[in-house]
Amino acid sequence: MIVVGGGMSGSAAALAAARSGAQVLLVEQNAFLGGAATAGMVGQFVGWQTRSGRKVVCGVADDIVSRLRTDGGCGEIGTFVMSTGHEMNRIEYDAEILKVSLEQMLVEAGVTVLFKSFVMAAETENGRVSSVGIWAAGTPIVARAGSFVDASGDMTLVTVAGGAFLELEKDEALQPGTMMFEMSPVDLKQMEAMTREDRDRVVTAGLRSGALPRAALHYSRVPGADAAWFNISRVSVDPDDPFSVSEGEIEGRRQAVEIARFLKAHMPGCARARLSALAPQLGIRDTRRVQGEHIITRDEITEGCVYEDTVACGAYPIDVHKPTGTELTFIEFGDDHHYSIPYRALIPSGLRNVLTAGRGISATHEAFAALRVMPTAMAMGHAAGIGAALAASSAQGEVRNIDTADLQARLRSENAFLGV
Repeated sequence: MIVVGGGMSGSAAALAAARSGAQVLLVEQNAFLGGAATAGMVGQFVGWQTRSGRKVVCGVADDIVSRLRTDGGCGEIGTFVMSTGHEMNRIEYDAEILKVSLEQMLVEAGVTVLFKSFVMAAETENGRVSSVGIWAAGTPIVARAGSFVDASGDMTLVTVAGGAFLELEKDEALQPGTMMFEMSPVDLKQMEAMTREDRDRVVTAGLRSGALPRAALHYSRVPGADAAWFNISRVSVDPDDPFSVSEGEIEGRRQAVEIARFLKAHMPGCARARLSALAPQLGIRDTRRVQGEHIITRDEITEGCVYEDTVACGAYPIDVHKPTGTELTFIEFGDDHHYSIPYRALIPSGLRNVLTAGRGISATHEAFAALRVMPTAMAMGHAAGIGAALAASSAQGEVRNIDTADLQARLRSENAFLGV
């Protein structure tokens, strides 16, 4: 089988599939794994548990974090106060170590990793993908497989295979991206001692001067270092327009330099700091959402719907970043509230041997704003990896023909949380 995209969902899918006995080829456009975690330098995995502390993302995601912790790349789950004023759980990590931990886990599982590679075409007949055309480090390759997982973020495979996508409603817009940047050395104790009033004063000054594009001073710490990665910039791009994407990269770096200058002058703890690194690429929150066999809605998320074919769970709030203005929409749930993701939402309409995971999940705009975080993406990848492996071995690649009870049993045996 072939997994397209080596971000956190794709890495989880490839690992889960290989552990299930599948021969796996992972196709990744960068020269390293991790996606938004490493190329976007998000710096933290948020949304592991409910507000009361019940952990709802486990399984392969836990395995990855355990290996990363053993390799010295992260600590335990902690909490922090978001720019919205809400408390959130997170695991902060060292992205450079994460790259190596992911690689070694996949290599040890027997996954073949193909870096610097893009899926350019797919041979599809009656909804069945038989092969993909890959541009691999300057060499064209045709790769064949019985089943596929599209975890590419932009849903490249589903696009070239002729899959369908959901449209935005009239009052909806794609969430903007963020160019993450690092500042060092910072005085973390001084930064963390800031009161809400202190933060509000800095934000107000930044908004008035135009240095801050949104009302946020959000950052994550680099374990073992006097450095912090800042999530503050706001860049809107059209993912279907490559020129817009390129312009967004340029604008993101421009904003990062301007924001860093402002923080150095106004943010407690940053007086001695400089802009020490930029993320390799703009962090993208929102692009294409696949039209799946089931479309997860906001009401299903807020009501905590339970499905017969649940394969993953999440607890992160609805968090919509708006392309205009300086605010965001943040809808928090009850203390022990979590929601489910059905297997059908991973199946793209019209395609017979393809599953999806990660950013392209079949969900409405607001539901996606809760599902998009990386722990949940890893849980989806875990399910998609095993599902595609089962399809390849027992259903001639037909992802709709697998026994979902068998899939759920295998997920539970690997410590995945599927609800009560």
